[in-house]
Amino acid sequence: PRIRARPTYPHLPSDTKTERSTVSDAGGAIGCSKYYEAYTQQGITGGLMAVWCTHSICLGFHVIPKGEGRNDVFSALFTHWKRAPKYVIYDFACALAPYCMVREPEFFGDTVFLIDEFHGGGHTRCSPACFISNYRDFNSDLKTINSSAAECGNAGLHRIRKSLSYLTQDHAIEFGYAFLAIWNRTRERQAEEKAERAIERSKKRHAEDYATSGVAKKSKSSDS
Repeated sequence: PRIRARPTYPHLPSDTKTERSTVSDAGGAIGCSKYYEAYTQQGITGGLMAVWCTHSICLGFHVIPKGEGRNDVFSALFTHWKRAPKYVIYDFACALAPYCMVREPEFFGDTVFLIDEFHGGGHTRCSPACFISNYRDFNSDLKTINSSAAECGNAGLHRIRKSLSYLTQDHAIEFGYAFLAIWNRTRERQAEEKAERAIERSKKRHAEDYATSGVAKKSKSSDS
């Protein structure tokens, strides 16, 4: 549920403008040439933007009217999270971090914005501090994290992309909600089954080790 409203920032004149219009041929104030190529040259249109956990479970989604921008991610996090996530992994985290910090520095003060490994290529103008690959050897939290979980989930959404294009907005939202509910439940069941198999394997190994230990003790007793 929504916790708070998205504020307006009167001292930021470009806050309410369409994101793509603020990027110049040289990267503009955003400073990321890959961001410019994706959102200005290709002219990406609207659709669904989903937020995923590291297990590819969808935490929520909303409709994008004109094309994904930094405000979509910022608004989703600020209006629906009581506290900002510790890590935000996003293909354009290099542009998202300053956008969030300029608007809500207290809320995002402890958040680390990182570009996932899959989308790292092409960010030639971005700081090394933006890449998750530079943290893995020194941060145990990030060493085993699946940085491509969102990419996996978005690949699932591509299955219904054509179907959504034939629906009205209301029907598209309902269809997307139903699809993601089934997707989440399927992922949860797969995780439960995987955990059960791991427990069974652990029990089996424990029983085998116990049996082997018992045979060894019996053999030693017989020798004496």
